[in-house]
Amino acid sequence: MLLVFGVGDERKDLDFNQIITCEDCGAYGSFRVFMTYTACTVFFIPVVKWNKRYYVQTRCCKTLYELRPEIGKRIAGGEKVEILPHHMRKIHVQSAGAQYHYKKCRVCGFDTSEDFSFCPKCGTRFAKETVDKEELHKRGV
Repeated sequence: MLLVFGVGDERKDLDFNQIITCEDCGAYGSFRVFMTYTACTVFFIPVVKWNKRYYVQTRCCKTLYELRPEIGKRIAGGEKVEILPHHMRKIHVQSAGAQYHYKKCRVCGFDTSEDFSFCPKCGTRFAKETVDKEELHKRGV
């Protein structure tokens, strides 16, 4: 009998949506919430999970926070929870010299730093290229 098992670190993105104004970069965006854990797998199916940790990452500047476990468990359980500043501990901040990339709609002129495929204002598909904030300023936008 052949038994395939293993132990490794895993990541699971959680279904969560909260609109925010980022305290680090000032952009309008949202949180990405995920859980990391160590799992023992049998035939590639996780059987036992331990060392669970919950994280929040801003979609705009990618600042990473550790989320309090009780809030993370509630989100993982499907509860509608509002993440407040005291629920998080900042772990990593994007370097100050980093450039944030913006997408600009060629039809209505709407620009965003979010990773949208379509313009949220008019529905036009964004071009594959991104433009940094300085380039938008040079173009007079």
